[in-house]
Amino acid sequence: MQTDKELFDLIKNTYPLNPSEDFVSTTSNILKKRARKLNRKSRIKYLSFVTSGLALCTFAFSWFFFYGGKDDVLNNLNTHGEEKSLISVAEQEPLIYIYQSHNLESFFTETQTKDANEAFHETQNITLVGERLSQSLKERGINAIHDKTNITEILNENNFSFSETYSVSREPLNATLENNKSIKMVFDIHRDSRKRKDTTVKLKGIDYSKVVFLVSGSSSNSKENIKFAERLHNRMVEKYPRLSRGVIVTDNQDKQNTYNQDLLDNSVLLEIGGVENTLQEEYRTADILAEIIQDILNES
Repeated sequence: MQTDKELFDLIKNTYPLNPSEDFVSTTSNILKKRARKLNRKSRIKYLSFVTSGLALCTFAFSWFFFYGGKDDVLNNLNTHGEEKSLISVAEQEPLIYIYQSHNLESFFTETQTKDANEAFHETQNITLVGERLSQSLKERGINAIHDKTNITEILNENNFSFSETYSVSREPLNATLENNKSIKMVFDIHRDSRKRKDTTVKLKGIDYSKVVFLVSGSSSNSKENIKFAERLHNRMVEKYPRLSRGVIVTDNQDKQNTYNQDLLDNSVLLEIGGVENTLQEEYRTADILAEIIQDILNES
């Protein structure tokens, strides 16, 4: 029995492969027509595939955008824009200096005690409120220096008494003022030890920490600082009634109690809320303070 190869060789030898020109031309035209049809089909399939892909992507994006993904997309875009904006603000000359002389002052919600004299925390403390005020100012286009010096740690390391607190916090403040003549306001952030009923106010159904503007009567800049505190208080009362507990001027002539306010005219000690307030209530008030500070700067 012959193999396929042997049969093929027999046919080839019996019928020599010498096609005519007409056969070649006709066959060539037929093959070209079939090729064009195949190309058209391929293009149609390709276009159909691309169109289907685009339609699917459009549907997926629309679903994502309108049913849950919209906020994520916008938040990512806003965050990117905010980062660029904050970088731009950080390049400006600083106008505000924020610090915390009693930097470990904390809240019952962040500590394991119900004793105001023991409500201190290494990380969850009043420094976070100073940071919130700083960030809120920057979001409003106002560059602020937030000093996070651990005053309590320095006191302990050097065996200083608690009464020397303001002497320690004075050093970074003084150095910063000498190197940044652009600074117009200084805020020392504290929290009070009073009961919640005295340090909290409800505005439109939301709880906020009340603010006290404390000024040293023994400071050489006391008159200017009192005027500054009153401007802040009056603007806050105008926009957010009952949020401010008022301006308090100490009459102690001890130089320690100048609260470093002799270094700059527009200096004030802020007691934001009390030991029974929460950090969220503190943050809300810090945001309002940033708004009030912006108003005062614009007036100036």
